[in-house]
Amino acid sequence: QVQLAESGGGLVQAGGSLRLSCVASGSIFSFNAVKWYRQAQGKQRELVATITSSSSTNYADSVKGRFTISRDNAKNTVYLQMNSLKPDDTAVYYCNAVLLWQNFWGQGTQVTVSS
Repeated sequence: QVQLAESGGGLVQAGGSLRLSCVASGSIFSFNAVKWYRQAQGKQRELVATITSSSSTNYADSVKGRFTISRDNAKNTVYLQMNSLKPDDTAVYYCNAVLLWQNFWGQGTQVTVSS
């Protein structure tokens, strides 16, 4: 059973930065992809960023140019660097790992951006 643990959330002013971490219990090299989702209060969960096993990346239009997803295989960790944060980025951020037909989720970390 794969376990994912997110950290790095918090309260930040608009224009600030945060770096989220997602640590996996197993080797992230084996995952087909690792993704960051977010869910704002009262809204549906949305895909923010994806990194594949070949390190290809993809981003939601709303975060392009501001967020960067990366991976450190040696540390079994995927990061989400978030810059130029806006109040609209306020949400619970979840890490998701895809392994063949299986999806694994972390417990989420709260990001709050004040105006």
